[in-house]
Amino acid sequence: MTEDTIAAVATALGEGSIAVVRISGPEAVEKIAPLFRSKTDLRQAPTHTVNYGWMVDPVNGAVLDEVLVTVMKGPRSFTAEDVVEISTHGGIVAVQAVLELVLRSGIRMAEPGEFTKRAFLNGRIDLAQAEAVIDLIRSKSNRAFQIAQKQSEGALSKRIVPLRQKLLELLAHVEVNIDYPEHDVADMTAASIKETCGEALKTVEELLKTAAEGKILREGIVTAIVGRPNAGKSSLLNALAQENKAIVTDIPGTTRDIIEETVSLAGIPLRLLDTAGIRETSDVVERIGVERSRGALNEADLILLVLNHAEPLHEDERQLLEELADRPAIVVVNKMDLAGDLELDEVRKRFDEDRIVRISAKEGAGIEALEKAVSKLFFGGGIESEDLTYVSNARHIALLHQAGQSLKDAMASSDEGIPIDLIQIDLASAWERLGEIVGDTASESLLDQIFSQFCLGK
Repeated sequence: MTEDTIAAVATALGEGSIAVVRISGPEAVEKIAPLFRSKTDLRQAPTHTVNYGWMVDPVNGAVLDEVLVTVMKGPRSFTAEDVVEISTHGGIVAVQAVLELVLRSGIRMAEPGEFTKRAFLNGRIDLAQAEAVIDLIRSKSNRAFQIAQKQSEGALSKRIVPLRQKLLELLAHVEVNIDYPEHDVADMTAASIKETCGEALKTVEELLKTAAEGKILREGIVTAIVGRPNAGKSSLLNALAQENKAIVTDIPGTTRDIIEETVSLAGIPLRLLDTAGIRETSDVVERIGVERSRGALNEADLILLVLNHAEPLHEDERQLLEELADRPAIVVVNKMDLAGDLELDEVRKRFDEDRIVRISAKEGAGIEALEKAVSKLFFGGGIESEDLTYVSNARHIALLHQAGQSLKDAMASSDEGIPIDLIQIDLASAWERLGEIVGDTASESLLDQIFSQFCLGK
């Protein structure tokens, strides 16, 4: 438990119905009680109650705001400390005045992520659950939110903790054999190493199988919408975003720069990049836009090549079809509401039918088929059931890889008859790497780095 008391605004700044100032620490109730005028003395208020009153400056008696104050006494709170939350009227002025009053009472301003860090340090949650809080806030789709929610409830930790316990028991057995070699039965020790490490490695590999999909669901797919001018790229962006984000006209070359928008397609977050039409041009500004389009195309995880169903293939489009055939790309044949001159047989020579989607962005037709094509390209047709524990955090993925390698090394060394004190190094390494995921063996500098990514008040 920490010794000082902290405060911060827990809601986004700006106009809104309410704003919340959060206070946590051993003096949370004692410090706020003199500032709160009500029929109820906060010091006598039962835990988990909401109390009506006014925040008052004790120096001059000025009423700052009409508020609701929630009292949650530790350890039954998020931080496992005494927590007070002051709900003020929304807007910058009221909440800032209340926060300044709270800070003048001797309470310290919280650092970014310090409330969640205290929850971790006080044993309320582990590190994997703490990191899931960031993922909940940053979720770009319902599916990403569901995964983060499971992580925050300890889904990953429930797989990691038993693994570490088994490795710890094995390490204890190995330690005894190192200290008392005369009691060592080599065959039994080798069998224990093979069995325990094999079971642990199976779990690690099961988790890593979800890593690629989990990372996509967490971070999204960078998606470049490319094609010739007037193919309907901006119309496709607007159809996916379900609002007019990009200017659409019949004049080719309207889009000169990259327009970004994040959408959720079949539960998969896509970071869409609407690019300038790719063609040869003497216009200086449009040429810069075409160069940026090329750059976005090279960096994208997914490419949507938009072709105009009403026009024959242009040489630029043939080159793009050739260039993108072996990349994660989907051909989007747009303007299906118009008579067709497009040579689809030319397209089929380089793209399978399941990577060709026909739409009318203007009428919003065919978007569901595009969703299925994206899902099949990245998830083999569909996202796994909600019961599956996805690993989506890059730090967790790297640590699982390291732990898995250490387990493989320990098993190989045991088979080769390597001295047991050397095998112990690999076993301890696997145990420590898994411990870094849940925070048991995480360094102070790592914790500072992780929690510094949180927003203030979380």
